[in-house]
Amino acid sequence: MLDMHEAGRAPATGTGNWALRVRNLRIELPQGGDIVDEVSFDIARGEVLGLVGESGSGKTTVGMALLAYARGGARITGGEIWINAAGGPVNILAHDGPALRRLRGAAVAYVPQDPASALNPALSLQTQLAEVLEAHEPGLSAAEKDRRIRESMDDVGLRGDAAFLARYPHQLSGGQQQRIGIAMAILLRPAVIVLDEPTTGLDVSTQNRILEVVRRLCDEHHIGALHVTHDLSVISAIADRMLVMYSGRVIELGSVADVFNRPHHPYSQALLSAVPELLSRSALVAVPGSPARPSERPPGCFFAPRCALAEGACQAAAPPLALCEPDHEVACHKAGAVATNAPMHLPDPDPVPARPVLDVAGLHVAYGRLKVLKGVSFSVHKGECLAIVGESGSGKSTLSRAIVGLVQGARPGLSFHGEALHPHARKRTTPQRQKIQYIFQSPFNSLNPRQTVASILGLVHDTFNRTGADERQRACIRALNLVGLPARTMNLFPDEMSGGERQRTSIARALLSNPEILVCDEVTSALDVSVQASIVNLLKRLMEEQGLTIVFVTHDLALVRNIAHRVLVLEHGVVAELGPVGQVIDHPAHPYAQELLHNARQGDLTLRVARQGEGG
Repeated sequence: MLDMHEAGRAPATGTGNWALRVRNLRIELPQGGDIVDEVSFDIARGEVLGLVGESGSGKTTVGMALLAYARGGARITGGEIWINAAGGPVNILAHDGPALRRLRGAAVAYVPQDPASALNPALSLQTQLAEVLEAHEPGLSAAEKDRRIRESMDDVGLRGDAAFLARYPHQLSGGQQQRIGIAMAILLRPAVIVLDEPTTGLDVSTQNRILEVVRRLCDEHHIGALHVTHDLSVISAIADRMLVMYSGRVIELGSVADVFNRPHHPYSQALLSAVPELLSRSALVAVPGSPARPSERPPGCFFAPRCALAEGACQAAAPPLALCEPDHEVACHKAGAVATNAPMHLPDPDPVPARPVLDVAGLHVAYGRLKVLKGVSFSVHKGECLAIVGESGSGKSTLSRAIVGLVQGARPGLSFHGEALHPHARKRTTPQRQKIQYIFQSPFNSLNPRQTVASILGLVHDTFNRTGADERQRACIRALNLVGLPARTMNLFPDEMSGGERQRTSIARALLSNPEILVCDEVTSALDVSVQASIVNLLKRLMEEQGLTIVFVTHDLALVRNIAHRVLVLEHGVVAELGPVGQVIDHPAHPYAQELLHNARQGDLTLRVARQGEGG
């Protein structure tokens, strides 16, 4: 393990057991002010460093900086990023043009969150993998290229035969696409890989397989990895150490077991308290308030306005990153003090009264000859949350989109308050469209990038209401406040917001129509645990106070335990199991449900073991 306290020393220029050294990284906005500053850390060969923090904390910005890239007009204005590449240590920030392009991929590689957007839909897998080799090693023979490609495919557990490599990205599952992305990243045997939320949106079974692949490849090929994620259970499963960021600063750094068991910073404590548990329902505690934007950060400790322990010294001066115990650093004047109590466990919810709002009877959906839903039947009651779970390809998203009329191949089988729903939304009545609202998994793709939040929300309000401009503005601000966003959000464009802010805007847009049913398709998959907790608490409150009915599609079974009344397990378009949340999670009857829960318990157990310090 590297000595983690060399931040003041010049990086070594010889070879050694280190893969990456970042020193005093600073990235600034075009108008001035920093996004991140004073960021220093090391990664050893074969080590995985987990990077966590809320949306807007600078996680992805730091990850992209390892490739000497800053997005959105930002500039890398300070620091050094040393990579222990095959030809010797190199400061990637000292290169540009062709030299920088040669380092990207060969010395440091990147695995994106969404592999579908990173793979060219018009090119076969063989062509895309070969292009990587041709760009960096143009002299390779065809036989050598084929050998290298087959070797990388074997590394990620996929077939390397000509028939499979002739496929196109759309012919692969989400998990297979992600493994192709990893194969492309390791093809040139880089010293460092950056993994930017690579398992977000994947079901727990696929996620476990991807994490196993990454962990094994780092061990076998001595690759240092930076794993950027909001999912603390993923960190506990794959990482050796973890780095916690807040408002562009490193606030805690140590081994996974140390930070989980003995978090010294109040912010780290708060993040851990917001994590849902699979084996029991709990009152999730979100971090109060929201992080300040770069231009609005307070003096002293940036976390002080949200910290229960803050005092005068915290507001007067920013605390330095310093040792709190061996190999464990924290930036806090009150390091080690307990700021957040453990979440309170709650009983599973009582069943809601049987008042069906939505009935699904023998629903069939087919895309050409491919049958996706094969006679799905269930009811959802007023004020109830029905969770729909299953592996990728089980039909979860197709079912949720069919409910709101967004699937072309659906056959009739839906009714709302006993009245038949047409399979296509355009042919439903205005009240039906108003009362059944959908929240997409990707808020960035569902929000018009050329419109401000005021325009986006105002359009929904005007569709279902006839009021003046003043009332429209008040209604939009009320909806934003309901999801924890300030009124100034009205003036922002989607690309000016973090992922969590965009998702909350999408929820506010859905709530503006005063719906009876909210269909949520993986709405928390891209959110950090604190924002997730606040969204879950909001949805619970709406169910209790307004009788809102929720269809909650997710791969996160721990989250299901904390929000759902009942669970529907979907397997290849067929209902495998349906029952109360406690019964399905604690005592699943169907073999498919048992396998899902087994995989989920593995991840949950890892997190709990890390918290308790067992075995470490």
